[in-house]
Amino acid sequence: MKFNKLFILFFLALGLSLNNANIFSQDDDDDDDDDQQMEEMDEEEWQRQMDELNAEKSTLQSKLSALNGEIDGLKTSLAEKQNNAKICEGLLYAAVGNTKDGVADYRKKFEETEKKINGKVGTPADARKMYFDEISKDKASCLPEFRDRMASMKKKLADWEVKPPESCYTVVKGDCLWKISKMKYGSPYYWPAIWDANKNGVANADALKNSRHKKVTNPNLIYPGQCMKIPTLTDAQKKEAEMHSKKYRKVRKTTTDVKKEEPKKDVKKDEKKDVKKDVKK
Repeated sequence: MKFNKLFILFFLALGLSLNNANIFSQDDDDDDDDDQQMEEMDEEEWQRQMDELNAEKSTLQSKLSALNGEIDGLKTSLAEKQNNAKICEGLLYAAVGNTKDGVADYRKKFEETEKKINGKVGTPADARKMYFDEISKDKASCLPEFRDRMASMKKKLADWEVKPPESCYTVVKGDCLWKISKMKYGSPYYWPAIWDANKNGVANADALKNSRHKKVTNPNLIYPGQCMKIPTLTDAQKKEAEMHSKKYRKVRKTTTDVKKEEPKKDVKKDEKKDVKKDVKK
């Protein structure tokens, strides 16, 4: 009896064990199915994304191809226009009796002259010589590149060439060109410019009775009542006047030293009245 109970219990335990094993086996199968399903879903998503990217790639390739076609068309159009421009340029140069190289040389001279006139470099005569008179006569000045600039340059040169009105200074007793120059210009060394302006006649020459007073033939002899022309000087004219002043002083010093060695001569009383103060050394 006891043996039978044990036998029954054994079979019950065995049945339970088999049943649990079956349950675990089913659970494992379910997990495998779920993993497989997830893997299949990832592959589908991957394929879907690949399809979208391939479609986008195809679209972009089509656009790229269209753009390349447009670029080729634009290059062709540009080449045609450049060729037409070259032909028109040749016809334009021929119309003014020139060539491309000739216009390039003209452009250099034009720009150099334009710079001088705009900056008032040198004198108007310098600008005319290099190269305003030459380029203004050239038909190339009619080209669109130069036409308006040439008109502007002509006006500036004309304004530059207009001499400002000269002032006048009436000589008083004790004056000399050296003193007048220092008074009017701030430097005594510019007196040769005053002398040069009055060599052919002082400002009030018509009103002077004494013919010797109408002109300044000797820079050492000026007279009260003479109205001296005081010209407006450029920097270049000031340098030139200063150079002449220094040169004159050297020559006069040499002459004075020679005269000191010679016997003194009497000076007539009438001449003493006309002799004025020498130009200050």
